[in-house]
Amino acid sequence: MKMQRTDLRDGWTLAHLDGLTPAGMPVAQVPAEVPGTVHTALHAAGCIEDPYLDDQEAAQRWIGRSRWRYRTAFDLDDLGPGLDLVFEGIDTVAAVRLNGKELGRSENMHRSYRYDIRDAARHGPNLLEVDLESPVREADRRSLELGYRPHVNPHPFNALRKMASSFGWDWGIDTASVGIWRPVRVGRWTARLNDVRPVTRVDGPRGHVALHVEVDRTDRDRRLAVAVTVGDRTTRAELGTDTDRTVVEAEIPDVQLWWPRGHGDPTLYDVHVALLDLSDPAGETVLDDRNHRIGFRTVRLDTTPDDHGTPFTLRVNGRRIEVRGANWIPDDAFPHRVTRDRYATRIGQAEFGGLNLLRVWGGGIYESDDFYDLCDERGILVMQDFLFACAAYAEDEPLRSEVEAEAREAVTRLAWHPSLVIFNGNNENLWGLHEWGYLSRLDGATWGAWYYYDLLPRIVADLAPQIGYTPGSPFTPAGSGLGDDPDHNDPHQGTMHIWDVWNEKDYTAYRDYTPRFVAEFGWQAPPTWATLTRAISDDPLTPESPGMIVHQKAVGGNDKLTDGLLPHLRLPNDMSDWHWAMQLNQANAVRTGIGWFRSRAPVCSGNIVWQLNDSWPVTSWSAVDGDGRPKPLLYALRHVNRERLLTDQPAPDGLEASILNDTDRRWTGELLLERRDYDGVVLAGTAVPVAVEPRGAQRVPIPREIGTALAPERELVVASLHGTRDLWFFAEYRDSEPATFDAQAIRVPEGYELTVRARTLIRDLTLLIDKLDPAGFVDDALNTLLPGEHVKLRIESDAALDLETLVAPDVLRSANQLASPGPERG
Repeated sequence: MKMQRTDLRDGWTLAHLDGLTPAGMPVAQVPAEVPGTVHTALHAAGCIEDPYLDDQEAAQRWIGRSRWRYRTAFDLDDLGPGLDLVFEGIDTVAAVRLNGKELGRSENMHRSYRYDIRDAARHGPNLLEVDLESPVREADRRSLELGYRPHVNPHPFNALRKMASSFGWDWGIDTASVGIWRPVRVGRWTARLNDVRPVTRVDGPRGHVALHVEVDRTDRDRRLAVAVTVGDRTTRAELGTDTDRTVVEAEIPDVQLWWPRGHGDPTLYDVHVALLDLSDPAGETVLDDRNHRIGFRTVRLDTTPDDHGTPFTLRVNGRRIEVRGANWIPDDAFPHRVTRDRYATRIGQAEFGGLNLLRVWGGGIYESDDFYDLCDERGILVMQDFLFACAAYAEDEPLRSEVEAEAREAVTRLAWHPSLVIFNGNNENLWGLHEWGYLSRLDGATWGAWYYYDLLPRIVADLAPQIGYTPGSPFTPAGSGLGDDPDHNDPHQGTMHIWDVWNEKDYTAYRDYTPRFVAEFGWQAPPTWATLTRAISDDPLTPESPGMIVHQKAVGGNDKLTDGLLPHLRLPNDMSDWHWAMQLNQANAVRTGIGWFRSRAPVCSGNIVWQLNDSWPVTSWSAVDGDGRPKPLLYALRHVNRERLLTDQPAPDGLEASILNDTDRRWTGELLLERRDYDGVVLAGTAVPVAVEPRGAQRVPIPREIGTALAPERELVVASLHGTRDLWFFAEYRDSEPATFDAQAIRVPEGYELTVRARTLIRDLTLLIDKLDPAGFVDDALNTLLPGEHVKLRIESDAALDLETLVAPDVLRSANQLASPGPERG
């Protein structure tokens, strides 16, 4: 018989087993969705409010301290020779019973579980029950059994193989939810494909793939074969009756390589794997099959010491890749709600922001195949952390075996994806060992070194040698994993995280670093106004009102927002102005950092900003908020991540123009350098011939008469090259003058086109469309206009809008408004 799979999605119920509940809370069973979680089931049943609103986080803490039971019934009319029950994901510690018989226990959110149910199943109705333990109580209990290991945040998440941020983070809600978070199915089969894993390599013009296939069978005498079709070529191999493993190799002559975004086409090849029954007298029968896609590319992490220290340079197909990335966290605190369409939207926003890499952070999950499939299709590189973050981890049983099983399953599943170029051992655990005092607190206990320096690199080398590996982020390549390791956040060695900027220093201090590779840095801001006011009902709404404080998880976050704003802008007392000021400051902070890091090329080979997305509505470092709306930061990323970038930067003897050319074409022309006043009058200028090689960079000193202001409060430097422009202001925003403009709005098929023409200097003109239409979108933001210049903004919106609405002062914003009233129409 051919493999038959039946999803168990319907008919589930959820019941509270034990633990304190709020007064009057019903504990009778409610309908449950699978995939799903306790929180989402209770919310759908009307038992609790939306967990993301106001301070529902505190009101719902009892949920994570309780035990829960999922239950459903399903019919079986034919038990078949092979019969199993597969859970793709259970969160987290659970006992699984069928018809009252325990099939087994789950211990790990990040693994799948397969149970043979032939002994427990019966014809007709079957009762399936999953009893889930309290994650808070389990984490506490296991932390005592394993022994204390230091960690950030209140709960000992490092004692349990559960999504760490489920227990809260400095941007995340503490839900401590449980559930059946990935699909459940029943399978009936005679023989089936168990694991199918590719190992690819490129040899000159040829692409090779070795498909490692493992099968399960119920009849040892049955003759089986595996047929593999790659593109239009089919190869097959028979399995003897004494083996359940084989390797099928295929070759693609004149292979088309998979390239990352901006370097070529992300070419993919279809792969079909079929398990054939050769014993059938009627001919070959397909017993099971799978469809995948692969890409052929090479990956190398270059850490060869040079005159500047130790680089961390990603090379794909032999070419140096300038990484312009962002960190990715779970896109929802309840990740089962993230659909393929939602992944596609978010990855589209990454493309809009000029990104070519997403780092899947180690306090989250191994994302669904939809995420990696979309990155494959769009040429977005992926750096995947193994799931260890900001803590020490015991190397003792039972955690040790769980980590190994989890890692092997993850690497096997993800090996198909050419976009995945780096597996990373952990987030900040090497750094924290010394920097955060973990080493002394451990008092000789294990902390995870065996995972990062031994187990995980062996698993990657064995199962997916086509993918690179690094033990941690940040990481100094000379590290050994021993207690006398070097500084793992050395700017001159490998990767680093920059967090003294934001926590302690102004964003101009990014320029104090010349890093080899920055894997984390960032600046906070509140979500968009529509998201903020949907989630928080405070009246009045202020930066310090109760809901705002609940939705600000960083320690001292509001103080850091204020301290980081005041060097540049005055602190507004109006909430709408405060909101805009903080969003603008975030955009400028990150724009400053990326512009500086890119200007240090080739010494600095890349940066990964913290963070692209959010898991709920919160003040955070994200460019896209918890409702999926872009903050001004996303537009700043779009501007500063251009493949061809011109950026003015300080130099030891003045100013210089840095020209970055991350394309395959030579960039030549005359670099026009001017010092102007705020009225647009040219005070000094010159033109410099430049020729920047493909994938190259060039720095041009700005002459002193242009780079030195006579009246700093009213002058700027304008650098331009072939339509690319950068502005350097000698004075801060807080010294800006009022702005005036003329505007015109017209209807276009997708919405509106707003043309704004400056009468005076306007800095960082931005239309906050969400204040008028929460579903609206604007194609550009943060535009600085000199007198007489104009910008056309394309607005996607179905709302009925007019010119007066679009140019209202709290909708059409500028930095000038925060120093003085305006901008104003003339």
